[in-house]
Amino acid sequence: MQSKIKELYIKRFGSEPCSVVRLTGDGSNRVYFRLSSDDVSVIGAVGVSVEENEAFFAVADALARSGINAPEVLEVSEDRLAYLQNDLGNVSLYASLQSSRENGCFDSGDIELLCRTISQLPHIQFRVPQYFDFSLCYPVSDFNERTVMWDLNYFKYCFLKGVGIEFNESLLEDEFDSMAAMLLSDNDNVFLYRDFQSRNVMLKDGEPYFIDFQGGRRGPIYYDVASFVGQARAKYTNEAVGAMIDAYISALGEYKKVDKAHFLKMLDLFRVFRLLQNLGTYGYRGLFERKKAFVESIPAALSQLDELLGNENGFPYLHAIIREIARLPMFVRQESKELTVDVISFSYKRGIPDDPSGNGGGFVFDCRSIHNPGRYEPYKKLTGMDEPVIKFLETESNISEFLENAYALVDNMVDTYRKRGFTHIQVCCGCTGGQHRSVYSAEHIAHHVAEKFGVRVVVTHKMQNRQYVIEART
Repeated sequence: MQSKIKELYIKRFGSEPCSVVRLTGDGSNRVYFRLSSDDVSVIGAVGVSVEENEAFFAVADALARSGINAPEVLEVSEDRLAYLQNDLGNVSLYASLQSSRENGCFDSGDIELLCRTISQLPHIQFRVPQYFDFSLCYPVSDFNERTVMWDLNYFKYCFLKGVGIEFNESLLEDEFDSMAAMLLSDNDNVFLYRDFQSRNVMLKDGEPYFIDFQGGRRGPIYYDVASFVGQARAKYTNEAVGAMIDAYISALGEYKKVDKAHFLKMLDLFRVFRLLQNLGTYGYRGLFERKKAFVESIPAALSQLDELLGNENGFPYLHAIIREIARLPMFVRQESKELTVDVISFSYKRGIPDDPSGNGGGFVFDCRSIHNPGRYEPYKKLTGMDEPVIKFLETESNISEFLENAYALVDNMVDTYRKRGFTHIQVCCGCTGGQHRSVYSAEHIAHHVAEKFGVRVVVTHKMQNRQYVIEART
């Protein structure tokens, strides 16, 4: 991979680069390198799809011919899988606003830069089609009902099912059908960038340059505006969002007459849609791949969705689901940095629970060596929180000895994590059915930790669909 990129560099510049550094990606399937010598620096990319690369090359050319700042493709390998482009530096628009994002305050300079960036969008949308062959789009050429349902199902399967709540799939699909029809009701068939957001804007000499546009296709004007102003991880203030929308509408006036009330209504709908797609990504990257940054983005996205759906009467069931998820302890934002201990009972038949924090710290205790009350008819419909089961376990099994050993391990970790300023530990107790031994063990570990250390403990019994919180002692 690296050798192929070096060969392109030599072909272009006639000598080997002094330095080849692999760059970190953010979910892309392409691998990037920075190749440099004393007087030149370029970015090398290796993809996995010729069709995707061809789309990138074609859009890059159309952007250049439209007078839009974008990377220039300098050299392409014979197999079309690798290429060189000019180096736009290390500073993205997203990175440049980090301190403002952390402080929750975007000053006039920040807002001016954001408005200047989004003012370029109408030019991209309306000029690029003059120079671009939409048959080269990858993987599809149009925003249509099929692509809408792909994204809505991405949310359903990668996020909703990942958080583990119960929902009525038929009611949800009814609202998805209604949403799809509304999204497709107003389409100017312009160039849809697809991932127009601050991470894909590089700043070079103070000017915005646009990257990662290979997923572009034909579609409505609203999608990219929603992507930019509604980016959950960007944490824009209402003032910044309002200024950006006004700047976009002003620039859009060069190409079409704008009914602002209709525009804002459609924009809110597309913001809902885009946030659902974001949550699908956060669920896949965060809950399944356990990447902490994506998990941390979930509460902001849920908060935006709750607000937007509250203003839109057409999706009451979806709104109820979002509000239910937002109240789950794993997504409730804690202002303090104190330790939270998640204690979970589960069934090995359903698998060991994921760690949504991305931290991966803690224990999984296998309770199946303990005498099982579930073998006996009087206890089969009871759980480890019922008195007859408690009495059985405490008199007919070795659960007390089991728990003493578990307490010793958990106590040491809780004490150490508190001293080191860590914020999360997960302790899981599993048995065959997740009903008797695991529930008893989880209950006792949770209350033991809460009483001994005074920390916040979230107790979840997976098979009983029950969750409650023991708040930290002040």
